[in-house]
Amino acid sequence: MKDYTKKHIAILGSTGSIGTQALDVIRKNQDRFVVEVLTAENNADLLIEQAVKFKPNTVVIGNEALYDKVNNALSAFSVKVYCGAKSIASVVEMESIDMVLTALVGYAGLIPTINAIKAGKHIALANKETLVVAGELVTDLARKHRVGILPVDSEHSAIFQCLTGEHINPIEKIILTASGGPFRGKKRAEIEHVTKEQALKHPNWSMGAKITIDSASLMNKGLEVIEAKWLFGLEADEIDVIIHPQSIIHSMVQFKDGSIKAQMGLPDMRIPIQYALTYPERIESDFRRFDFNQFASLTFEAPDTETFPNLALAFKALKKKGNMPCILNAANEIAVEKFLKDEISFPEMSVLIEECMAKVPYIAIPSLDDYIRTDSETRAHAKSITGLKIK
Repeated sequence: MKDYTKKHIAILGSTGSIGTQALDVIRKNQDRFVVEVLTAENNADLLIEQAVKFKPNTVVIGNEALYDKVNNALSAFSVKVYCGAKSIASVVEMESIDMVLTALVGYAGLIPTINAIKAGKHIALANKETLVVAGELVTDLARKHRVGILPVDSEHSAIFQCLTGEHINPIEKIILTASGGPFRGKKRAEIEHVTKEQALKHPNWSMGAKITIDSASLMNKGLEVIEAKWLFGLEADEIDVIIHPQSIIHSMVQFKDGSIKAQMGLPDMRIPIQYALTYPERIESDFRRFDFNQFASLTFEAPDTETFPNLALAFKALKKKGNMPCILNAANEIAVEKFLKDEISFPEMSVLIEECMAKVPYIAIPSLDDYIRTDSETRAHAKSITGLKIK
């Protein structure tokens, strides 16, 4: 029987960086939360370990070839085991779930999030691609079904926190901060031959490979710009980006009177995760505290979009609207995949993305079917591109 005194959480992508940190938050607050569902794509060993520890109602392994391994390992426990993308997309509809933490990487998060919203589940959103690909459709559905979308990305959580209590006060702009990644300060010629190992060394955050590469190319910030448009109802000229290497100020809001509010803290994703899970409360934590005495200065600089054109490409897609952000996202996912396989260079990722934005058919007012078709067509086109030339 469901314990209605606790919030029942489904974590999509429980074996990734966000998922494991969310489980750490839940472990420390078992009087407040129950793990209802866990899903993973390929990390069967960790999924099994998590299921034994947290005893969810259901687990789903995306890779169907790993079903028997997971099912056999959990046969002695009262845990239902399913497999495949369709199971991940449908398990979110379970009546016992109160909130779905979408921590899947990339486009894979879109359909499960849409299904969860249609089922009336509140969303803790760590999958920015959901709003990048289909922001208007997803936010319209959330309003229709009276579902809250609570941001988990540190930058969007910071904006959300800064806006709490400010609903009657008009925003002039928001300022998203970026660390600048491992290649901050380098020029185009210096990054032509960087390796994936160098790109995967983020200076401040511990993240999965795809997000870390996106951070190095500034595409992660570009995707966050598009996500911010839909989360906070803004236009492109109301969103600014500033490089802040220390990652202490997570983002800021500038109001019409010129005042700026910032949310600060050490780079620890458990803070925004916990805030999303417990909102509107702020509950006690044992997370390490920021000490001003340990930071002689906090610095800021403008992003270099000549060396890192992905940020400019994201703004271009946002201004074009329609299915252009969907094209941008799909092209980027293939570009990152090719870079990690040593098939293209770091700068060639931007060339591939720009090529897809120019060639894949544009749709001004897309439906969900259009988004799905655009994603597929863009991936096919991106995979077929050879002989990239850096401008």
